[in-house]
Amino acid sequence: MNQLNLFVELTRLKKPIGYMLLFWPCAWGLTIAYDFSLNKYDYFFYLLLFFLGSVLMRSAGCIVNDILDRKFDKRVLRTKDRPIASGRISVELAIFYSGFLCIMAFFVLINFNLFTIIIALASMPLAFTYPLMKRFTYWPQLFLGITFNYGLILGWTSINAEINLIPIIFYFGAIFWTLGYDTIYGFQDIKDDEIIGIKSTSIKFKSNPIIFLYLCYTIFLSSLILVGFLEEFSKLYFVSLIMIFLQMYYLQLKKFRQNSPSACLEIFKSNNFLGILVFLILLIGKLL
Repeated sequence: MNQLNLFVELTRLKKPIGYMLLFWPCAWGLTIAYDFSLNKYDYFFYLLLFFLGSVLMRSAGCIVNDILDRKFDKRVLRTKDRPIASGRISVELAIFYSGFLCIMAFFVLINFNLFTIIIALASMPLAFTYPLMKRFTYWPQLFLGITFNYGLILGWTSINAEINLIPIIFYFGAIFWTLGYDTIYGFQDIKDDEIIGIKSTSIKFKSNPIIFLYLCYTIFLSSLILVGFLEEFSKLYFVSLIMIFLQMYYLQLKKFRQNSPSACLEIFKSNNFLGILVFLILLIGKLL
C-alpha cells in the first residue's frame, strides 16, 4: 500500500489539473473535426481514448520531469518532498514506472489510424525533453505549450487523414494559452528558481508580466474566433465566446498577483474550467 501511495504521489494522480490540461486540446481537435451526423459512438469512444492517453502520458511525463529535476527539486520548497527528490523512490524504479506507463499509452494509441499513430510517436522527443529546456532558455513554457497542445492535432487527424489550416491556427492559439497559464504558474517558484539558476517566462517578464499575459490570451481568443469563421459556425458560437473572454479577464488576469503563490495556483487551476468552456462552445458551434 505504501508503494501504491508513492506511485500516486509520483504521478500526481490526485492532482487532475495536469492531465486535464493535456486532455482538453485533444477534445477540442476531435470536436472541430468530427461529423456529428454520423455515429456518435465513435466520438465518445475517441474522447475516452484521449482521456486515458492523457492520464497515462501526463503521469509518465511527471516521472521523467522528476528524474531530470531531482537535484533542483531538493532546493525548492514546493518540490523538495517529491518522492524522487526525497529519496523515497529510486531513479531505477521511477524509470520502470515511466516505461510501463508509456507501454500502456501505446496500447491506447494503436486504436487510432496509422497517420495519428505516426505523428503521435513523432512527438515523444518533445514530451521527454521539455524538462531540460528551463536550463537553457527563458522560454520553457513555450516548449510546454508546443507539447501539451499537440493533442489538438491528434484529435483532428483521428478523424481526418490530412492537416489543414484550421487545426494549425487552433494549435498556434492554444500554445499561447499554455504560455499564459504556465507563466502564471511559474510565479509560485520564482524566488527559488532565480537562486538556483532555472529560467522561465515568469522570470523573463517579471517586471511587467500583465502585458505579456494579455498578449497570450488575446492570441488564444483570436484563434477561437478565426476557427469559428473557417468552420462556418453559427452566430451563437461567437456570442458564446464572450464567456471565454470573461473567464480569462475576471478569473485570471484581474486576479493575478505575481507575489502571491496561492493566487497564482488558483488562477492556474481555473484553466480546467476554461478548457471545459471551450469544449462546450465548440459543441455549440458544431451542433447548433
